[in-house]
Amino acid sequence: MKKVISVVGARPNFMKVAPIHRAFQKYSDSIEHLIVHTGQHYDQKMSDAFFNDLEMPHPNYFLGVGSGTHAEQTAKVMIEFEKICFEVKPDFVIVVGDVNSTLACALVSAKLGIKFAHIEAGLRSYDREMPEEINRIVTDSIADYCFVTEQSGYDNLIGDGYDPKKIYFCGNTMIDSLHFALPRANQSKIHNLLSLEKNEYILVTLHRPSNVDSKDQLSALLDILADVTKFKKVVFPIHPRTMKNIENFGLREKLESNEKFLLIDPLGYIDFLALMKDANLILTDSGGIQEETTVLNIPCITLRTSTERPVTCELGSNLLINPNPNEIKESLDLHFKNPKYTKQIPPYWDGKTAERITEIINNLLLNL
Repeated sequence: MKKVISVVGARPNFMKVAPIHRAFQKYSDSIEHLIVHTGQHYDQKMSDAFFNDLEMPHPNYFLGVGSGTHAEQTAKVMIEFEKICFEVKPDFVIVVGDVNSTLACALVSAKLGIKFAHIEAGLRSYDREMPEEINRIVTDSIADYCFVTEQSGYDNLIGDGYDPKKIYFCGNTMIDSLHFALPRANQSKIHNLLSLEKNEYILVTLHRPSNVDSKDQLSALLDILADVTKFKKVVFPIHPRTMKNIENFGLREKLESNEKFLLIDPLGYIDFLALMKDANLILTDSGGIQEETTVLNIPCITLRTSTERPVTCELGSNLLINPNPNEIKESLDLHFKNPKYTKQIPPYWDGKTAERITEIINNLLLNL
């Protein structure tokens, strides 16, 4: 029996690992698949919601590292994950995405001589001010195998000199989770709870420091969103970091008097997906949402200077803009006149990526 560990550390990792865990059940007579939750981002209510929404088992190991500086968090994950590796003696490790847990567990695996794969490899924003970019570059550079979600990932790895025989273009497990959850999202009651009509609201997510850590920038964004409520309701499931800054900067009064501005707690995956699929527009600075809106064919405006997912702009419904007030206003005006929709779904974004990945890993394990 071979042992494979998959690592989850933050919210997006759940959506990427859940379909891999389900797909591994086909090989349950020869592979034991274990889940390690580092606790990099942890809220019991939200974590439980994600396990339930994605029908994941609770993790076999919870490291509970919590928050801290990038160095502190990465170091804590390395120390605790190394202990798990000594105990479990895995034959293979899977890391996903680009969070600090991804980098930390990749480093531990490489130093212990454990073969590991990076799922969602090769993505590049070419903006090294983003901590995630550093995590991506370092993880890819030491990975034994790289699984890519789009052509740019393959091209970037080849450009970095990576062995093409160890690159697998299999698609996007995030989209597997979307397909899996969509029937339940169609049954969600969240629209009734929030008194929302299909196509009559804009869904907003903002959490990146460049957008929410400056009082002037955050205040300007809230003013723009308040203006949007003249045309559509605004639904804003608010990230704890963003809420903390709204409070600290004394900006809450901008929102409380506006009945069309719905500031709500973070949502589980099913309810959030239900809101995404029926929105008129998504305004975000997230990475994964750019991919999900492309598949859902919902216009998306991404408030960032770069994206590591260019296929969402080339084929998908994503518009990348510099997050300054004038450009945001111009883009919103353009959206209401001529919304951008998906040209075509990117290759292999068909809900079967995890099946392809686990088949390849099973074959690799046979030769280890």
